[in-house]
Formats: sequence, C-alpha cells, structure tokens
Amino acid sequence: MRMRGRGPRDAPASSAGAGDARRLAPPGRNPFVHELRLSALQKAQIAVMTLTLFPIRLLLAAFMMLLAWPFALVASLGPAERDPEQPLALWRKVVDFLLKAIMRTMWFVGGFHQVTVKGRQALPTEAAILTLAPHSSYFDAIPVTMTMSSIVMKAESRDIPIWGTLIKYIRPVFVSRSDQDSRRRTVEEIKRRAQSNGKWPQIMIFPEGTCTNRTCLITFKPGAFIPGVPVQPVVLRYPNKLDTITWTWQGPGALEILWLTLCQFHNQIEIEFLPVYNPSEEEKKDPTLYASNVRRVMAEALGVSVTDYTFEDCQLALAEGQLRLPANTCLLEFARLVRGLGLKPEKLEKDLDRYAESAGMKRGAKINVSEFAAYLEVPVSDPLADMFSLFDESGSGEMDPREYVVALSVVCRPAQTLDTIQLAFKMYGSQEDGSIDEDALSTILKTALGVAELTVTDLFRAIDQEEKGRITFADFGRFAETYPDFAEEYLYPDQPPFESCAQTPPALTPNGFCADFSPENSDAGRKPVRKKLD
Repeated sequence: MRMRGRGPRDAPASSAGAGDARRLAPPGRNPFVHELRLSALQKAQIAVMTLTLFPIRLLLAAFMMLLAWPFALVASLGPAERDPEQPLALWRKVVDFLLKAIMRTMWFVGGFHQVTVKGRQALPTEAAILTLAPHSSYFDAIPVTMTMSSIVMKAESRDIPIWGTLIKYIRPVFVSRSDQDSRRRTVEEIKRRAQSNGKWPQIMIFPEGTCTNRTCLITFKPGAFIPGVPVQPVVLRYPNKLDTITWTWQGPGALEILWLTLCQFHNQIEIEFLPVYNPSEEEKKDPTLYASNVRRVMAEALGVSVTDYTFEDCQLALAEGQLRLPANTCLLEFARLVRGLGLKPEKLEKDLDRYAESAGMKRGAKINVSEFAAYLEVPVSDPLADMFSLFDESGSGEMDPREYVVALSVVCRPAQTLDTIQLAFKMYGSQEDGSIDEDALSTILKTALGVAELTVTDLFRAIDQEEKGRITFADFGRFAETYPDFAEEYLYPDQPPFESCAQTPPALTPNGFCADFSPENSDAGRKPVRKKLD
C-alpha cells in the first residue's frame, strides 16, 4: 500500500467560492506529530541556559502572572452574563491597559522579544469573531493577551488558581465538551454577543479544535461559523530556527516545550490580521461550507496545503497497539477517503467479516475500479478513485481487495493489532493450514502500517523458528505474546521509542487551550484515545 500521488485535485467551486483551491494530495507529514531533534551544540546551549537564564525567566514570568492577578480579580467581580457598560469606565480602561502591559512583559521576559503584527485588527462592529490558525501551541495565547479578546474555553479552566482568574477577566464563553446542551448554549451566547453591535469584546476561536505541527490546516470545526456573522481570519507564524513551540499529540510534552522555549535566546511570533470575510447567503446557511472557504483563504496566506484530517483522526494516529503507525502513514488519508464516501468507520466494523470473506474467496485475484465500486456498493467517484490509487501500487489499474480489508480493519479498530492480523491470515492463508509466506506477511504489515516499503525478513525468520518457510497465525500470536514490542525491534528499530501514557482519559480531549463546541453527530460510542502527555 502506498501513496501513488495522483496530484492535486481542486474541489468543485460553487457560487460562494466553495472548494479548496489549495487542496493537494495528503501532506507528507502526520499533522499530529512533532519530532524535535537537537544537535550537540543545541544541547550544550540548553544545558547552559537551564542553569542560568531559565530559572530567572521562569520566576519573572510567574511574578508577572501574580502581579496581574489582583487587577483581573477586581475587574472580573460581578455577574459574568451582564452586558459590558458602554462606554467603558475610566478605571476599566486603566486596568485593561495595565494587564496588556503586564502580559506583554511576561512574554518578553520569556524570550518573545519580537511580536510582529501585520494587517489591521477589525473593530468589533466589523467582525465579532476572530478565527486563528494554525493552532500549534499554548503560546498561541499571545494574541489573546495582546487584544484581551474573549475566547471559547473549557469550563474546567475557570477553577485553575490564578490562571482561572485571568481567564475570567476576558469574559470567555465556557463550554463543557461532554455536555451537548452546553454546546448549543455556547453557540447561542456567541450569536448574542455577535449581534450586540460591538458591546462585547471580540471572540477569538481556534477552529481546528486541536494542535497540529503547522504543516497544513486540518478540517475547521463549524462551531465558529454557525452564527453566520462576518469573521476576521488571523494567521500565526513562528519563524524560529529551532521549533520548540509546537505541542502536538505525539512529541515533546507541555513542560518540556516550556523548558526548551525558555532556554532559547530569542523567540519570534508573527500575527497577521487578514481582511474581514463576509459570508454569502449560501455560507450563512451552510457553516461547513463557510468554514471550508475561510480555511482556504487562511491556507493561501500561510502558503500551506489543506487536508480533511480531523481532530478525530488523532484516535487512529495515536492509538495504543503493537503496530504503531509511522509518521508517513497513508492510513490517515485512507480514513479521510472512507469518510468522504459516506462510509463511517465506526459503523463498518460489523461488516469486516463479510468484506474479508468476499475478498478471501478471490484468492489474490485483482479487481479494477468499477469492480471495487461494486464491492463497496458505492458509485464510481473521485474519492473512490483516490482510494483505489492507494492500493494500485504498480499503476496497472488493478488492486487486491484483501489490502482494503486490512486497512479498513486498522481504521475501525486501531488498537486491536492481533485482530487485524488474524483477519488477514484468514484471507491470505493457505486452504490447508492457513499459513502464509514471507511475501504475504510483508504485504499484510505494509498495508496495516500504510507504508510503501517495509523489511520483514528478520521478523519472519524469528517467528519461523522451524524454518518451514511458512507461518500460521498461531505462530504469530505466540511470538507477539512473548515479544510484545516486536515491532520496535524488527520493523522500525532505527526510530525512537514511542511514548505511551499510563492513563487513558475518559474522552478525547484537545490539547492547547482551545475548546471544540461544534455539534456532535458521530462520536457516540467512540473508543477513547490517550491524552497528550503534559
């Protein structure tokens, strides 16, 4: 299984400018992974800074937060739902100025000596909502503290000592991710503020809903666009030589990011305010279309591609299992295409055995794209052709349906490695004893990992201790039980070990400080994914 690179395909445009003009083939990097590799010189610098400048910066930053706390406490007293007075009282203007100055000083002592601002921030009467992207770090709070705009915040944040008080000052909209009714009330509150004719502060929203590594823009959640009011897109850049800023689901943890960033002599951030985007009537009726078109504008300004990967793809990218997905896997693209065909992975799991039985009966016979469409019971379409191309390695116009079943099994149950391997043995195994040879094992594991090349010779020999030239699933299962980390040693021994988390959270929770308040329609019964280490 490999990415054949069909080349860019633009989505069809509509009268509202729908379609992503920069919609390219899937990005080469997993957007939820950040690999930070330090040279010997950089490690030496960090060691020196850790003993000298780091503790000073940390203490000064903490002092700035403590200094801001009493001002924020006094200013946030009173009912949070009460409309702000217009015009603002002089004392509130003074507090606002002081807090902005204190927060800017805090970022300065933390190494952000240069904050470049491009464009003009729109007035609240021009755009009540500011959409920021890409969201890649908790340092994205810098534009929030510079403008004192409101944000949509997880309800639990208000109880954090000191930080919770500072958050309350900017009059955020609190949302509980687990409460569907809270999401509805959040949208209603945003509508109310947006229609207040500038009485309320602007609301900053990170529509991606989670942190990525800034190589692309993932799918925007529609929550910020449901009100149907004009928004001002804001793009963020961190033009630093060493990227210690990015905090993704796989990579350095929150405390490590803080430590490494404070150990840099100088950090930069660029904040660019793009022109206000006024939605068309079609976009007002279709928040998904509105979100897609705003994302296209922001991607063009950033010079990056867009992809339909979503926050939910973290579950596939980071699921626990004996076969962790590599950073260059194309299974994320496969999962996107499955959803594009209207085939929801969470509902396809019950059909795996039926697909496997049908594919196994072909005994390796190849099928063309029309036969593949009939096999899936869907019409021939561009997404189907794109999916077909993932399995058409030779470009001959044919593919093995067994590979589709293996890939689908991984997407439907990413943490259940042995179940996928057992299903594959049923399809690839001989009729006599269900055994497979080395070539078949290579095909199975390449498809399960979503990679083009993979050497399995050492693994096969380790399992085939009797040197029969063939192995059964029982042989594989015994070996996997004896050596649970076999993939680390035999399949990708040169890659750093994968970080695991001792505890699994009760629900999929975004990292960073953003909160998703988009209506849910497909998360019921979804298996939890482990939380980003912090």
